[in-house]
Amino acid sequence: MAKLFEQLQNRASLTESIRALMDKCGDGKEMSAEAKDQLTKMEGEFDSLNAKIQTEQKQLDRERVIGEKIADAVDNGNTKHAELLTAFSNVLRHGTVQAKHLYTALQMDNPTQAGYLVAPEKFVSELIKELADTTFMRQKARVLPPLRFAQSLGYPTQTGAMSSFTWGTELQAPTADTSLAFGKREFKPHAGTSEILISKTLARNVADIDALIRNAIAEEIGAALEEAYMTGDGVNKPLGLFTASADGINTDRDVYLGNTATEMKFDGLIEAQYSLKTQYQAGAEWVFNRLALKQLAKLKNSDGQYIWQAAVTLGTPNMLLGKPVNITEFAPSTFTAGLYAGLYGNLKGYWIVDSLAMEIQVLNELYARTNQVDYLARVETDGAPVEPWSFVRIRLA
Repeated sequence: MAKLFEQLQNRASLTESIRALMDKCGDGKEMSAEAKDQLTKMEGEFDSLNAKIQTEQKQLDRERVIGEKIADAVDNGNTKHAELLTAFSNVLRHGTVQAKHLYTALQMDNPTQAGYLVAPEKFVSELIKELADTTFMRQKARVLPPLRFAQSLGYPTQTGAMSSFTWGTELQAPTADTSLAFGKREFKPHAGTSEILISKTLARNVADIDALIRNAIAEEIGAALEEAYMTGDGVNKPLGLFTASADGINTDRDVYLGNTATEMKFDGLIEAQYSLKTQYQAGAEWVFNRLALKQLAKLKNSDGQYIWQAAVTLGTPNMLLGKPVNITEFAPSTFTAGLYAGLYGNLKGYWIVDSLAMEIQVLNELYARTNQVDYLARVETDGAPVEPWSFVRIRLA
């Protein structure tokens, strides 16, 4: 934690140095070759620090999770549930279970190698919680209750608003509305798989094998999920925020006025922020790639004040125009004409649904020569923006 605090302080100091150099050279004036070289070097250090800060934050999250003790196996006196959890842990640790009747209850495919295990509901619930620590979207979006038995979840969406209200006299007949319309979208959790190698010695001796495996799965799958939440095409995976689609956020929510073909500008950010209706402003946040921060750190308002405020203390977000900034590696990072550069909106308008169906296969022999156990994990999840009017995408001109 001390290391992260030091990195935040160093980034704040570096930001001030970059701004001081820019102010010294003056707005609109041609920089000397020496000043340009100095600025390029500082910008490289700025990018490097941002990457280190993200890595350190994720490491702190992992250490917190792995340090937690496994919950009490006895759930409301349900001894069968306790036995299943114990058997599941034994398979994760040894690849076998001790009680034959529990072995039968757990295995699904391969009766000789522990096969595919249906992970106990408590294990999956804890994994879902840990996934939230690995991606900001699962903390900010609306995560629906996991599906237990249904294969999909349909929900109605309003595709057209009423527009028939008219003023008139007491006896005037109302005008029938023809514009109100509803559609239906469907969440269908898609399967995703992950393969994790762990030392046999570690698997035998670690105090909490369940937490170790959950943490490894969450780290591996969390990155894939966050990428899908940003840029997924919705085909056997979640539909992303930066994917233009009639099933999610269409191009009518794109704003490019005020930006250039290669850079976001203060006027462009103002256009984006005030393109969002008042009812969504209270919980609105920004989403950018860390490489976009170089542009944001240089922007000034009409009074000549820098508008990006870097976080310098633990637990506080970066701020832009009074709103928190979320940084992800999977937001757009190519700044050329017509491409997306960021997003502003209320992330509760993005919905996520998981399935409690999960399988883990333990392969003891595949990597025996390197003293490793191979864990194959399969999870099912889906996500999509269901309230497109709560988002504004920032596009370059």
